[in-house]
Amino acid sequence: MSRRLRTGGRLIDRSKPIEFTFDGRILRGYIGDTLASALLADGQIVMGRSFKYHRPRSVVGSGPEEPNALMQIGEGAHFEPNQRATMQPLYDGLVAHSQNAWPSLAFDVGRINDFGSRFLPAGFYYKTFIHPRAFWKHVFEPVIRRAAGLGAAPTEADGDRYEHQYAFCDTLIVGGGIAGLTAALGSAKTGERVILVEQGATWGGRAVVDGATIDGKTAADWVKNAIEELEKKDNVTMINRCEGSGVYDHGYVLCTENLTGHLAAKTGPRERLWRIRVGRVITATGAIERPLSFAGNDVPGVMLASALRDYVVNHGVSMGERTVVVTNNDDAYRTAKVLIEAGLRVPAIIDTRQAVDSTMVKEIKALGVSVHTGRAIAKVHGNAKVTAVSICLQSGDGTVLQEIRCDAVAMSGGWSPVVHLWSHCGGKLWWDEERAMFRPDPDQPPRGADGKGFVITAGMASGALTTAEVLDDAAEAAGIDAPPCESSPEAPILPVWMMPEGADHALRSKMWLDYQNDVKVSDVRLAAQEGFESVEHAKRYTTLGMATDQGKLSNINGLAILAERLDATIPQVGTTTFRPPYTPTTIGTLAGEARGAIFQPLRRTPIHDWNEAHGAFWEPVGQWRRAYCFPQGSETHAEAVSREVKNTRQSLGMLDASTLGKLIVRGPDAGRLMDMLYTNMMSTLKPGRCRYGLMCDENGFLIDDGVVARIDDQTWLCHTTTGGADRIHGWIEDWLQCEWWDWKVHVVNVTEQFAQIAVVGPNARKVLEKLGGMDVSAEALPFMAWTDGRLGDFAVRVFRISFSGELSYEIAVPASQGLALWTALMEAGAEFGATPYGTEALHIMRAEKGFIMIGDETDGTVIPQDLGLDWAISKKKDDYLGKRGQARSEFQKPDRWKLVGLETLDGSALEDGAYAVGEGVNDNGQAIVQGRVTSTYMSPTLDRGIAMGLVERGPDRMGEVIRFTRIGQSPVEARIVDPVFFDREGEKSNV
Repeated sequence: MSRRLRTGGRLIDRSKPIEFTFDGRILRGYIGDTLASALLADGQIVMGRSFKYHRPRSVVGSGPEEPNALMQIGEGAHFEPNQRATMQPLYDGLVAHSQNAWPSLAFDVGRINDFGSRFLPAGFYYKTFIHPRAFWKHVFEPVIRRAAGLGAAPTEADGDRYEHQYAFCDTLIVGGGIAGLTAALGSAKTGERVILVEQGATWGGRAVVDGATIDGKTAADWVKNAIEELEKKDNVTMINRCEGSGVYDHGYVLCTENLTGHLAAKTGPRERLWRIRVGRVITATGAIERPLSFAGNDVPGVMLASALRDYVVNHGVSMGERTVVVTNNDDAYRTAKVLIEAGLRVPAIIDTRQAVDSTMVKEIKALGVSVHTGRAIAKVHGNAKVTAVSICLQSGDGTVLQEIRCDAVAMSGGWSPVVHLWSHCGGKLWWDEERAMFRPDPDQPPRGADGKGFVITAGMASGALTTAEVLDDAAEAAGIDAPPCESSPEAPILPVWMMPEGADHALRSKMWLDYQNDVKVSDVRLAAQEGFESVEHAKRYTTLGMATDQGKLSNINGLAILAERLDATIPQVGTTTFRPPYTPTTIGTLAGEARGAIFQPLRRTPIHDWNEAHGAFWEPVGQWRRAYCFPQGSETHAEAVSREVKNTRQSLGMLDASTLGKLIVRGPDAGRLMDMLYTNMMSTLKPGRCRYGLMCDENGFLIDDGVVARIDDQTWLCHTTTGGADRIHGWIEDWLQCEWWDWKVHVVNVTEQFAQIAVVGPNARKVLEKLGGMDVSAEALPFMAWTDGRLGDFAVRVFRISFSGELSYEIAVPASQGLALWTALMEAGAEFGATPYGTEALHIMRAEKGFIMIGDETDGTVIPQDLGLDWAISKKKDDYLGKRGQARSEFQKPDRWKLVGLETLDGSALEDGAYAVGEGVNDNGQAIVQGRVTSTYMSPTLDRGIAMGLVERGPDRMGEVIRFTRIGQSPVEARIVDPVFFDREGEKSNV
């Protein structure tokens, strides 16, 4: 039975006992315990049930690799499932529950699956749930949904807070063991800005537990000195309880820091997501010890040898009184030594190697431990805990030679470097036959934006095993000399993937590869037999390495079994894909502060408060709030809109246009990018000029439009629709990062950095001239031009562009100056009856001019040619996004719906979205539809209804009268006309 030892436990404070609750029972531990160590100290060996067969499981590891001891932590709004007990610090009042067991952990009815396991092999669900078809919806799916998952889903809103932190550094070092500390010391000496993160609460890693000697000091003393030296350096930031979660392109790294998850009083954010831009990453993430595959290797009490010595040294906890060690390498002998020094018994060491004579082995033999070479475990006895092991020849078929009574088994199948961060951005691996491990290939590193490797591994993450090798490798990564260290040579490992090697099916079906998902050696062999030869296919067929484990313990053993079954080598089979995050990250952490009222921040322009004070009626446009209209007194909205349009057309109107997207495109390849983004030629645009442009997706459909201004030889400013700024920015970045990553250009979204005001109407120029400071005449600033200058007290950028058809200036200033400029313009325009107008007046005036609106005239199926915008499509360019899509035969058909203007015969306004119906019915008895209304308004300027619509062969049918549907009424007739209803020659805007 597991218990607390009287001595040992370097991480716990025995003077500070605390209480916690597990499955309703009050238990005790110490500050410094993990939940796993505290449970073991209290004799609670069984900590969970496996996913598929509901077999009793205990801890097998001591860190993030733990697949079994998953807990539900907290209650109510602070409830969180699937937390590893090995990584959960103990605090006073912690509430933990086991999961995936009903009605209790001790008696789980789901265990019946284990007794019927022969009928539930890998992939059984693909074959079982197909027939009869009618059963799927009412029988199979409900049962599967109830059985799916491990922990319960929270039922209350998350009561914790989370935050994001942005940082940058020259070197980010992930891992605070002796390799990470050595790399940090070396990098700091060069003056680099260094960030060092460590997922645990303490520094030093395995070396402190294993008792290494460095530079004449104990590992603990050397680590203490290194930390003190680093803490004195201003260019070094050290963060513990912080995991390197993922490495992404362009030197972007995410780290997850635990802030209050280990504290009883959670007064601040629970976790912090670090978003770091780095020059390089040194991953000193260590290695994970591999389990061995033998029958019963999942019985509670069987665990990794390194994990067992972690519990003894760090927490003063024993898994049992008598421990059998089974290994194929020297490292497990260290565990035997630790156990003996703690006063525990090691009845035998089972070593698969035929002959071993290293210094470590001799030392353990001298302590009186019996070493059985060339042997293997045939079977572990016990159900809820280990009671004995049967010993056999490794080269045999499992015939039992001896039975040894014990209550724990410490296993070691070798080490696998933690290569996840190296692999996230494409770093390649090579198979080290001698050490039986995949190691990072230094000749094929992840490439940064400059084409050079920006991820380096150090220490055990590189494949180094001894203390001296670890320090040498880390020192080389940092460009310094390694501290002196003596390490005794170790005997070579003997790769062992199945124990014994001649085991029959009965034994193979009890050898567990993936503890969490209940995948056995027999399952992987069955996958290969049924044709799933790719490691990725076998993974999905068997579920090997899926869910929260992600193959940390099962990956190498599983692919080795697959390779053996396929008569191939391990490198030929390869590995599965390592994807971030390294361990599961909560959605709350990823969201940060983006929740509740600020899940999508409500965007307000710098002029919002003025608009609010002057009676604006708001409408949502994306995340923005824009003024729909400004009703005065008892005006209806329709009356307010009519007044705003008339005053703008006759004298002066002002629009808060700050919400329009503003993207700066800059770099030597900016012109090249602009020509790919827009259907027309933008690279020929001269500085100081503007051009209207269309953006299409790769299928040719119109997705955005706006005015582009060229700032200088390498800079363009792209205006987008209000709702399109973030979307288009992300879309451009997607192309740049995935397809055109080597182009020298960057895109910055500056939408919120500037306020933009449209001054519109016959008196617009007079208002600007009243402010003075710059020449805004037609000669100095012609239509579709821009210039920088001063208006009154303001430094401005003025664009001569118009979306209303009137003389119009759009004036941009820094956001901090937006309200002041608006106020000054309103005061200057008072004598002309300056009228603020909203989005509805804007829409009416653009429709009167026949200007399209993205989202009205477009719906994801419309190409520019449908809207009569052929003139905005370059005939000179070889390519642009959407060109090939628009060449499809479907888009050349003469009967496509195309844009036209529509006027009802009685002067009324058509209904928005109304369908144009033809004579007769189709084969289904429905009215024949030949078009639809896209925009419709009652025009105050023309005093009648106007509309734009897409009509089958519309431009060829000018003057024809067609019928449009009305809700609850008979159809209304409308004539097809030119979509430009007002000032067709453009004389008013070009004055």
